[in-house]
Order: sequence, then C-alpha cells, then structure tokens
Amino acid sequence: MSRNVLAAWRGFLLVASLLFGALRFAAISLRQLLSGSRVTPRQRAEWMHFCGRIVLAAMGIHYRVEGTPPTGKVLIAANHLSYLDIVIVSAAVPAAFVAKQEIGNWVFFGPLSKVGGAIFVDRSSRSSAWETAEEMAQRLDANVPVVLFPEGTSTDGSDVLRFHSTLFAPAVEAALPVVPAAVFYERTGAGTERDLCWYGDEAFLPHLLRVLRVQGFTAVVRFGQPEIYPDRQTAAWRSHDAVSAMRARKSEPTLQNRLNS
Repeated sequence: MSRNVLAAWRGFLLVASLLFGALRFAAISLRQLLSGSRVTPRQRAEWMHFCGRIVLAAMGIHYRVEGTPPTGKVLIAANHLSYLDIVIVSAAVPAAFVAKQEIGNWVFFGPLSKVGGAIFVDRSSRSSAWETAEEMAQRLDANVPVVLFPEGTSTDGSDVLRFHSTLFAPAVEAALPVVPAAVFYERTGAGTERDLCWYGDEAFLPHLLRVLRVQGFTAVVRFGQPEIYPDRQTAAWRSHDAVSAMRARKSEPTLQNRLNS
C-alpha cells in the first residue's frame, strides 16, 4: 500500500471514528436527559478516554503507558509535542485537558476537545489564565484528573521548555498531588521523533497528513510519582525536572515493561 493510499484510508477511518464517537456521546446525553440530569465532567472524561483509543487506532498510532496512570483529584503536568498529545494522554487516562483557545476551532480535534470538556485558555490574557484555574478547580472537585501542558506551546522534542507556574495554582492551593508525565514518540522505521512533532509555524492539515502517512509510530506516556508542593513555583520547576529526567531516559524500559517482556 502506497503512503498516499494509506493516508487516505486512515483519514477515512479517522472521520468514521469521530462520527462513531459523536453517536456514543449523543447516546450518553440522551440517557442523562431522560434521567433528568446533565452529562457530568467524569462522563466527558470517560468519553474522551474511549475516543482517544479509537482515534489512535484509526490513525495507525500504537501507544504504550508506563508507570501508574493517576486517578481522582490530581493535576498531571506533561511536556507537549503536538496536538496529538491530547488524544494520546486521553487513551491513557480519563481526564480533562487544558488547551489553547485556538484548538476549539480546528477540524476533527476541535469538536472532540469541546465535547470532551476541555478547558480553553487564552495564553495572551492573564485574566483568562485565572478563569481557567477556576475551571480546573471545578474539574478537580468533581474527582476528574486535569492534564496541563505547562510549557505553553508544543516543541520539537529536543528540550523541555520552562514550565509556567500560574496554572499549578488549583492543585497547590487545594494541597492536591501533581504527577509529572513524559510524552514521547517512538519510530520503528525511518525518521525521528522530531518528524512527528508539530511546532513553529507549520499548519495543522499538512502535519496531520504527514502523520497519517507514517508507519511504525508508537506514542508513549510515562507517568512519574505524585508530589504535593508548597507553592506554584516549586511545583513548576520540580515537575519540569521530573519530566526532563523521564524524557532523557525515554529509551530505557521501565521495570513493569521488563517484567512483561
């Protein structure tokens, strides 16, 4: 199968998976409506968890989870390589995501993130950041993990940028644990992780088409140990160091993987 044909087939499967996910959410909404209630944040997170798995399968992306996926009232701080990270981490753990405002207007991933209960932030507005922090606190109160990409942008994977501390506030103020998470992309064929990252000024659709043509792509999420921090700055730099360390050891198998091999 040529790469162009492969991309077309996966594109068809991607659209089909999103339609199937939409039907599933419609069924959840109808059931809640008939019971006189609304779709809960937890149900939205579980729906994202389901959609993450079927979308990755449709796109031909394998994924692997290392460490213990966190649950409950916890903030997950992860590095950011592309918009795919939302789908990848969703497949690993039911959670709500903090995403930049523009994602809500994107093809495919915009509707998915909106229905899944994403918390959108305008990174150019400080007042928006504090409004986002309030929404994060509400999700945490609902016992839903919240995923934050505190670099503030996606990168080419060569380094983990400084973590911005503002949105660590909901976890710090409530004395909730913060779990570092390292996301990386493995290639079994030609090419490098950087080829799959979405960064700089690259447009969305060309990158999506390139990903759909790739063979031998495994996305990995490695979770670290939870910690409770006394302030935002400490939470940011300690989480950054933990993620950087896990990224540096990305080729090393975890104990769990060695036991399973």
